[in-house]
Amino acid sequence: MSENSPTGTVPEFRYGPVDILLVGFVGDRPGAELGDALLDLVRAETIRLLDLVFVSREPDGEVRIVEIDDLSFRDDLPGLDLGESGLAGIDDITELAERVPPGTSAAVLVVELVWARHLASALSASGGAVLHTERIPAPVVNAVLEAAGE
Repeated sequence: MSENSPTGTVPEFRYGPVDILLVGFVGDRPGAELGDALLDLVRAETIRLLDLVFVSREPDGEVRIVEIDDLSFRDDLPGLDLGESGLAGIDDITELAERVPPGTSAAVLVVELVWARHLASALSASGGAVLHTERIPAPVVNAVLEAAGE
């Protein structure tokens, strides 16, 4: 039995780790593939989409922020419901918007990593903790592995 869990059971967290992603794209809206991919991941219970906000930066630098319910193309995203709308605060969104180049748009996605929820619970119950995490972007991983295979 763990000293943090006297019964030996692992208390389940309500939420797993959460990533905040800023996904850029050309134009004022992403391609249908983004919505399809998000729906696939949600349905497979790999992620839970907690919040989604769109940001665009005009060529003159002016920033426009649009919540998912106010999107002109909201009907193109059927079944894409948010778990905790409003989790990305205006300060977070404003800070992320600084990274959006003029004349482009981005989506701010707050995504719970459902697959990691049980692991996080078990780590906590055993007195463990993630000390560091680092993500290697997919294009980098693919380029390195492709170069190594040649």
